[in-house]
Amino acid sequence: MRVVLLRRNSFQANAGAENKYLPEKSIDVLDMEQTERKKLAKEVCKLSQKNPNLDSVIKDRVLLDHIIVDDEHRLLYCYVPKVACTNWKRLLMVLMGKANTTNPLSIVADDSHRLNVFRRLDNYTGEEIRYRLDHFMKFMFIRHPFERLVSAFRNKFGQNTSSSDYFRSRYGRQIVKQYRANASEESLARGHDVTFREFVQYIIDPRTVARTNFNEHWRPMVDLCLPCTIQYNVIGKYESLMDDAWLVLEKANLNQKVSFPRSDRPSNTNSLIEEYTKHLSREELLHLYHIYEMDFRLFDYHSPGFD
Repeated sequence: MRVVLLRRNSFQANAGAENKYLPEKSIDVLDMEQTERKKLAKEVCKLSQKNPNLDSVIKDRVLLDHIIVDDEHRLLYCYVPKVACTNWKRLLMVLMGKANTTNPLSIVADDSHRLNVFRRLDNYTGEEIRYRLDHFMKFMFIRHPFERLVSAFRNKFGQNTSSSDYFRSRYGRQIVKQYRANASEESLARGHDVTFREFVQYIIDPRTVARTNFNEHWRPMVDLCLPCTIQYNVIGKYESLMDDAWLVLEKANLNQKVSFPRSDRPSNTNSLIEEYTKHLSREELLHLYHIYEMDFRLFDYHSPGFD
C-alpha cells in the first residue's frame, strides 16, 4: 500500500466509535498499576551502575532512534519490536495523517516500518530533545523477554516472508556455520532451518557483537528505550495491551479520535516458551537470562527457574 499524506485532521473524529474498547478496570486502577510499575523501575534503576545520563544520551543521540515523535499531539512513543509496535505505528500514521485510511489495520505492515514515515527523536537538536522529553507524553510497551525472543525467532526464521528471507540470509547462514556440526550445503547456503537453540547460542556467544548492536528484534528493551534515563508516563504491558493502550490515548485526549486496533489473532507465544526453552541447557538458559536480566527485573517478569 502506498503511503499518502492526508490533510490534517481529515480522518473522522469518531471513526470506529461503535466498536470502541472500554477497559473493565477504572482509570484509577490503571493509574495505580502505572504508579507501581514506575516505582519498581525507579528502584531497580537505582541499583544499576550502567545507566547513561541524559547529557551523554543527547550527545550520542543515535540511542534515541527508537523514539517516534508526534509534534502535533505531543507524543513520544518508544517502539519495541515484537511488542505490538506495528499496530502502534499504524495508529500513529492515521493520527498524524500519514495514510489514506482511517482504519489502522488496513495499512500494510511493511508500510508502517518504512524508515522515512516518522521523525525520530534523534533527528532533533539537543535543546529540542530536552523540550520534548520535558513536555510531551512518553510511552513504551514491554513484554516477557523470553516470550519476545521466541516471537522474534518464529517470525524472522520460521515464516516465509521477504523479511524472514533477509534474516535467514543475514543471520541464519552465519548461525548454521558457527553452531552446527556437519551442516548440509543447503543449510549453509540458505540458513533456512536454524533451530532455537542455535539462535540462542548465537545471542549468548561472547564473540557476538555487543548487545547494544543486536538487531532491534532481540535487543534488550532497556537498551532500546532507556527507561532508567527517560521517565515514561506510561509503561504498557503486552499482557494488558488493550487496557494500557486505552490509557495512553485517554491521557493524550485522543480516545475520541482513534482506537487502538484489536487483533483477531491473540498471540499464543507465552504458551510456547517452555516448549522452546526446554531444549536449552541450564548454563545456556542462565547466560540468556543474564543478557535480559534488566528487562526481567525492571519490568517485573519472573525469571525462569534454574533448579
